Amino acid sequence: MTDVMSHETVSATETGAHSTSRQNSEKGFVASDKLIASLQKVLVDLIELSLQGKQAHWNVVGANFRDLHLQLDEIVEEAREHSDVIAERLRALHATADGRSTTVAATTSLPAYPEGEIDTHKTVALVTERIDDVVATVREVHDSVDEEDPTTADLLHTIIDELEKLSWMTSAEIRSAK
Repeated sequence: MTDVMSHETVSATETGAHSTSRQNSEKGFVASDKLIASLQKVLVDLIELSLQGKQAHWNVVGANFRDLHLQLDEIVEEAREHSDVIAERLRALHATADGRSTTVAATTSLPAYPEGEIDTHKTVALVTERIDDVVATVREVHDSVDEEDPTTADLLHTIIDELEKLSWMTSAEIRSAK
């Protein structure tokens, strides 16, 4: 680690997120490169979910348009709130968050969203798939995050819980009773 008064970074990851220098009164837990990379992975997927949710919101057409249009805004808002929580957690752990569009586009695990108008049924399927993809990312990094920082793992628990609920509620739009 660098000297307390140094302005050099401690380390860097491939994505642009990196540790900060410890200065002045900053104290406490400092994230490892592995923890930074894990949170960065979650961050870019949450940002991408919000962007794809807006794309879906603008271009959905068909039966139950208005309800789905409004529901997509709820999904976007959840993704934005969760991305802010993760970015701020990175900062609290003496790391930087990288939410630049080039970073998100280059590193997200979500597939690209189709262009043009998309009917409500297909929109529900596509958006549910993307919510589930983000949950998979969070679950993928969870155990290693929990080993290093249980407090951050608690934030991931909340994200999983809320996104899984959104996935269920969204997918119910196109499901039939057994």
